[in-house]
Amino acid sequence: MYGWNLATPGLRDRNGNLKGTDFLHLYTLGSLAKAHRGADLYDMNAQAALATQRVPEAAGIRYLPLYPPQVSLFFAPFASLSYGWALCLWWGCSVALYGLCCYGVWRVCPNLRDHVGLVLLLATAFPAFFHLFAWGQTSALALACFTAMFFLLRARREFLAGLALGCLIFKPQLGVAAAVLFISLASWRVVAGAVLSAAAQLSAAVLCYGVQPLRTWLSALRRAPSALALFEPKPYQTHSLRTFWTLLLPWNHPAFALYVLSAAAVLGLTIAIWKHAPSCPLALRYSALLLASVLVAPHLTVYDLVILAPGILLLADWVVGQPFGSPGRRLGTVLYMIYALPLLGPLARWTHVQLSVVAMAACVYMIWRLSRQDVPAW
Repeated sequence: MYGWNLATPGLRDRNGNLKGTDFLHLYTLGSLAKAHRGADLYDMNAQAALATQRVPEAAGIRYLPLYPPQVSLFFAPFASLSYGWALCLWWGCSVALYGLCCYGVWRVCPNLRDHVGLVLLLATAFPAFFHLFAWGQTSALALACFTAMFFLLRARREFLAGLALGCLIFKPQLGVAAAVLFISLASWRVVAGAVLSAAAQLSAAVLCYGVQPLRTWLSALRRAPSALALFEPKPYQTHSLRTFWTLLLPWNHPAFALYVLSAAAVLGLTIAIWKHAPSCPLALRYSALLLASVLVAPHLTVYDLVILAPGILLLADWVVGQPFGSPGRRLGTVLYMIYALPLLGPLARWTHVQLSVVAMAACVYMIWRLSRQDVPAW
């Protein structure tokens, strides 16, 4: 159906939306970098004018610029192409990254080796993957960072794992849970690697543009809470604890207080899970971290749920390996809900309850319960 929706001669689909949606913003940032216009990286009016100039079909579309300045450097090569070809190239890169990450994690899941076709089908049909493609977003890069961090932690290369974590500075909201976790565990090699990696990215932007765009970005982050309506026009497409309480309660201050309390509870459970490392396999611990990364993120849209793909595979592999009737088998039901419930996200417009958030929080709690037992090693 989506392919039919895209099968139009121009850059607008059958619903009148620009193909690639958010990729227009990335394309515009790359165009600014190509023209060495660092002063306009956080000027909405200048970006809207440039986007219309380069992509006439994008007239009237505006984006709130909140990406750090180095993101524009990454997308500068894409801006050398026309929008249509650049979008196709980015789609190809996103699909390849997603496929490689899923394949890499599947390779280390012994209980899923005999289910190649089913794993491929489920990976392709993952609702978050569809949204990643449809929106033309950058979440595949975040997935690659989390996947690399998993394999490096598995190999006990903590500093390198920190380097992968620090690469998330382009989407810093996704690294909040991991930062709190590794600081709480005093995993200073991971922390040092993350700081070095993030600093290297930001330094590249400073070398190219000077320090002013970086200052403007930091200032924009501080003002972001007052502009949530601009980059969350459809709250039912978000899947974090903050928007869960915002949808449920019409009062801003109580909703924010409940977000802080529930996020602290999720982080506390995640830290407790990791502190049971000798008895809790990495598959469970890392899956809990991915779930916490989604839940506590101040801003998380449906396409960002692709970072859960490694966790879904790891948990599925662990559940399949449990004997029938064991407590661990119950995790499979919640895991399926995490996979499928994003499809029902739009219902939150009327119910005001984002069920996917409930399922993810329940999964973290269940992993915590399991971590207190002697579960089989992975």
